[in-house]
Amino acid sequence: MARILCIDYGKKRSGIAVSDPLQIIATGLTTVDSDSLIYWLKQYLKTEAVAFVLIGYPLALDNSATDATPLVDKFIRNFKKVFLEMPIATVDEQFSSKMAVEAMIEMGMKKKDRQQKGNIDELSATIMLQEYLATHA
Repeated sequence: MARILCIDYGKKRSGIAVSDPLQIIATGLTTVDSDSLIYWLKQYLKTEAVAFVLIGYPLALDNSATDATPLVDKFIRNFKKVFLEMPIATVDEQFSSKMAVEAMIEMGMKKKDRQQKGNIDELSATIMLQEYLATHA
């Protein structure tokens, strides 16, 4: 089986998580500057078998667009232009950053490490992917 890749896309940086080949466990992979994300994905997809890509989609509590929604929509359009054959799906990213910070506290991560936004982005992608895997098993 191929892996599932999850992206927590942001204006400055994007958190990346990936499943194991059996699509059971999500693992944080890295954080990438959003400006170079398409290039990074090209390199990654050359070497790894990926079934599809999940992209965190920002919505407000009432399911209306947020200020980040147009940014993610633009990334999705660009992604589809570059990776014509790669299936994508969006996943609700509500509360993923808050859950990531809470998880870091529970893990005993030092405050200095919790304040690094890249750690939050990567863990947010991991949480979104693990929730997806749990509900689509």
